[in-house]
Amino acid sequence: MPELIAPTVDLHTAWLDARDDWGPGAHEDGFGLRPSDEVNSPAGFAAWVARLTAESDPAKPLDAGRVHCTYRWIVEGDQVLGGIALRHELDDFLLRVGGHIGYGIRPSARRRGLAGWALGRMLDEARTLGLDRVLITCEVENIASARTIEGRGGVLEDVRDTELGAVRRYWVEL
Repeated sequence: MPELIAPTVDLHTAWLDARDDWGPGAHEDGFGLRPSDEVNSPAGFAAWVARLTAESDPAKPLDAGRVHCTYRWIVEGDQVLGGIALRHELDDFLLRVGGHIGYGIRPSARRRGLAGWALGRMLDEARTLGLDRVLITCEVENIASARTIEGRGGVLEDVRDTELGAVRRYWVEL
């Protein structure tokens, strides 16, 4: 049975295995991983997890250009199956491209309904934060993600060309 958990250093090896499932250099949505993050060493991984934890705390100040964000990992047993992130507010970039929620499921765990399951739980967290509606985006070609979003009540607002390519923009009323 899958569960959503806060990022933890205890799953370093499992997280690296999930990353390797995506393949070298591939972006894993929902994990908050920046190009500057060094996650191979225990110390680097611990620093990354500490940053994710700090970004979740609305009382902690953030660097310019960042918004508070709650990160959760989708785990089952000792495996990391994916990640999902709930941004507490939208800046200009997130309004155009990223939205409130981003998620990714490792390739070997797809087609099991995990994204929809995790999205439902994060929508509950968005309600707890006091959000009335959330924006969720996906690449135009990502039909599986579009169906996941629509399955959780997403209503397509538009398709936009952005600096990261064409994206579908959906709003979910809470």
